[in-house]
Amino acid sequence: MIQMQQKGEDMNKDNDKFPKILTLLEEELTSRIISAAIEVHNNLGPGLLESVYESGLAKEFDLRHIKYERQSVVPIQYKGSHLGDYRIDMLVENKIILELKAVSKMNDLFKAQLFTYMKLMDVKLGLLINFNVKLLKDGITRVIL
Repeated sequence: MIQMQQKGEDMNKDNDKFPKILTLLEEELTSRIISAAIEVHNNLGPGLLESVYESGLAKEFDLRHIKYERQSVVPIQYKGSHLGDYRIDMLVENKIILELKAVSKMNDLFKAQLFTYMKLMDVKLGLLINFNVKLLKDGITRVIL
């Protein structure tokens, strides 16, 4: 089951039918990541390359003592054969995959791409962050596997 949260909306706020999927640690880490991303966006603004935001986010994570890996290798296997490797933008605390974008319009393919990375790495939480927006809260999508 996939749940997605966009633009600061709480998908479960009025619906107690869904069990609590994330641990408090994951919720707290998500908040810290978003706070760091907002700080980067506030200082750099929209319109730069994705790689610039990735570097800024890495610096902000260092300052906040958040463990991360940049350009983590994801091996692609198919029916027992290694097809190659792919790189994800960031893996935070081995718990959350970040897919960073700097695009004028989001595409459903970006969410599908993040979901695929999550399945391949057996990670249940991902954040799709588009820095090319006026307010960063409008560029964040949370994906739960």
